[in-house]
Amino acid sequence: MVAAVDGLRALPAGGRARPPPARAAATFVGPGETKEGGRAGARVSRVGRVDAKAKTRAGWDWLRGPEPWTRRMLAGDLAIGGVVAILGLGVEEVSNASGPRMLAGAAAVIVLTLLRRRLPGGTLVLGSAVISFLPGAFFILPLVGWSAGRRIVGVGRALAAFTLAFTAAIVFSVIDEWSQMRPVLVIVFSTLMFLAMTVMPGLASRYWSQRRTLLRALQERNGQLLRERAMVAGQARLRERQRIAQDMHDSLGHQLALIAVHTGALEVDPKLTGRQREAVGVLRQASVAAMHELREVVGILRDGVEAPAPVEEAQPAARGVAGIAGVVEAARGSGTDVRMTTAGQPRPLVAACDHAAYRIVQEALTNAYKHAPGAPITVELRFEDDSLVVEIANGPSAGPAADGVVSGGQGLTGLRERARLVGGMVHAGPAEGGGFRVAGVLPYGAEPAGVEDVADDFGQQAQAQAQAGARGRGPGGEQPMDWAAVDRELAVRMPSRSGGVAMGCGIAFAAAVLLVIVFGAGVVLLIDSASEAMVDRDAFDAVYVGEAEEAVRGRLPSGENFMTAGAAGKGPTRPVGSECLALLAEDQPSGLGTDRIFRFCFKDGKLVEKQEYEAKQ
Repeated sequence: MVAAVDGLRALPAGGRARPPPARAAATFVGPGETKEGGRAGARVSRVGRVDAKAKTRAGWDWLRGPEPWTRRMLAGDLAIGGVVAILGLGVEEVSNASGPRMLAGAAAVIVLTLLRRRLPGGTLVLGSAVISFLPGAFFILPLVGWSAGRRIVGVGRALAAFTLAFTAAIVFSVIDEWSQMRPVLVIVFSTLMFLAMTVMPGLASRYWSQRRTLLRALQERNGQLLRERAMVAGQARLRERQRIAQDMHDSLGHQLALIAVHTGALEVDPKLTGRQREAVGVLRQASVAAMHELREVVGILRDGVEAPAPVEEAQPAARGVAGIAGVVEAARGSGTDVRMTTAGQPRPLVAACDHAAYRIVQEALTNAYKHAPGAPITVELRFEDDSLVVEIANGPSAGPAADGVVSGGQGLTGLRERARLVGGMVHAGPAEGGGFRVAGVLPYGAEPAGVEDVADDFGQQAQAQAQAGARGRGPGGEQPMDWAAVDRELAVRMPSRSGGVAMGCGIAFAAAVLLVIVFGAGVVLLIDSASEAMVDRDAFDAVYVGEAEEAVRGRLPSGENFMTAGAAGKGPTRPVGSECLALLAEDQPSGLGTDRIFRFCFKDGKLVEKQEYEAKQ
């Protein structure tokens, strides 16, 4: 409203509007603008917090590196870093280090432990450099060496990282101890320690990692070859089944069709009697049923599924327990004395067991027709608590078996295999008092064999093919693959935990032996150096000021030793222009960190001063 009034007042006589004064536009701030400014500030604050969280998450992902870093792994790294830091604090305490130096050493250990996965080469070089100034971080060297040997990709990169770390360790050690000992001794001792504490864990870690990678690759290749073998065996099996199906369709299908056609024509012949016409009808029905079964079997062999019968054709009899009565009735119609009994409460079976029971009865009746014509046959079905028992028995043959009986000798074998696949069993053998008996036990709820059984079948077939190939070439003159030899060559296993523990113990033992050798060499060197750096009080008292320098030096050790380096300048002021020899007294004070020094100063070929004082190490 105020802005509108100002605009009206600004109209000149000509009617043209002038812009409102800049002061009014600049100084007026409405209530809505204040709220919007507050909201904008809140939005900026929220965006800033989101950016901070995103940056924190990105930094955490970078710190974890390519390996998954779980809470358990983080807790383990912190525990390892804590233990190494405590050991380092013990080293710093022995060397009388200051509090800030001890804290710096512990912080360096924790940081290097957490970064060793993301920056294995950098932590190796940094850890080798800082131990010269922070002895408390000494025990981090095996850890960063192990991590670098395992995680640095490429031999060249690993060699460069370890070389740079060795150079850093030597250079900084020489710089730190330059004023107190000889550089050659520092280089030798630092080299031995670097080999024992860094190089050896790195080599062991690299060997262990490469071995695991190689074994994992071999295991994957072995699994791939086994899968390919199963596929090849399955394809060969499928091709053979298709060939058998084609032969059955071309030969048996034609013959059964001829039988069905001729029996159908014979059935309507007016010259036949009623009994003969009934027998011919049974033959025609049997031929039609056989054609349906042949079509079903051919479909299973070709595609692995049952082929449905056309609607316009006669449907085949049920292929289960319900169809057993029809099989028995058909046998009676052919003139065979067949009796069927059922005991127990009928229970449903799964499809595979139901079909197996039907096939057992069918095959047993067929064998009785062939080998014991005219003998009475009994079919018994007993529904027990956990299984169905199917028993078919025939008495002694009433006459000789018909000539020209066709028998492949595989019927009972096929029944046993069919029952085994559904978890049952089949027994066949002579019955008491003559005759023959076939009995099958089938569970109610068993399912067909699973993938494991199929894989076993593939393996058995492949082994049989390999054995057959060892005796000669296969079809087509090609040499089959020796799968047994492939299995023996590729029988590799990943290292177990016990093997990894044993390997770790061996590496630790070897490192301990090398450390003992290094410290033993250091002790021997220290003892040898002590003889050149120590003198007893009697020798000190036997020397008088004013004696010739040559005579005094002849009775004293040379003093050229790292144990006395810099000790001559820690005592009282030396005489001007003199050259002093500082030696350690054999009777040292009881407190740690302090040495008793005997100093002899020479000038113009004579001993001009001898002093006894205590100096900090």
